[in-house]
Amino acid sequence: IITQADVENGHWKVNPAVAPSVETEYDEYLRAYGEHYVKKLAEEGKYPLIIWPYHAMRGGIGHALVAAVEEACFFHNIARNSQTAFEIKGDNPLTENYSVLSPEVLDDQAGHAIAQKRTALINQLLNFDVLIVAGQAKSHCVAWTVDGLLSEIRDTNETFVEKVYLLEDCTSPVVVPDVLDFTDQADEAFQGFAAAGIHIVNSTEPIQAWPCINR
Repeated sequence: IITQADVENGHWKVNPAVAPSVETEYDEYLRAYGEHYVKKLAEEGKYPLIIWPYHAMRGGIGHALVAAVEEACFFHNIARNSQTAFEIKGDNPLTENYSVLSPEVLDDQAGHAIAQKRTALINQLLNFDVLIVAGQAKSHCVAWTVDGLLSEIRDTNETFVEKVYLLEDCTSPVVVPDVLDFTDQADEAFQGFAAAGIHIVNSTEPIQAWPCINR
């Protein structure tokens, strides 16, 4: 975990060797961008910068769908003549990307855009009859995706909140034993979503029994 203070006091800094990978000059841009980035996260009340172990690397098995999920998607395609839409996130080296709807930081220290919200995906989701959310992790990617979705709902159509269902038993928080535990943050986020009107359900409950499902 890298805080704003860590960067400002020089404890952490951007590795100059990555400059060619992001097609910029280290002295002129990346040092200032590193400071801007952690400051922006703090100002917007987001998690501090976190350096994760490599995971879900494109081309590796960790990036692939779990076989049972892929099979279910394929079956649905055939049975319903409906093409599954796959969204890929996390390919911008200048920003974290917990939410599938938007990267964590959208502009640099000069106010120039470095990334954009996925407006087309947001509009697509807000036109569904029912929206069911599952996945990993409850404390990070799921939480920030739902948080962003809730903001869009409040800006466009507040009644849509009744169409959103979170499968709580199909997600879990980030926990590294004896190192860090985001369970409390995950539970707090889900409590906030429930208070906002989003339904918290389990996959073991019949869909017909879910609240507001027939409206």
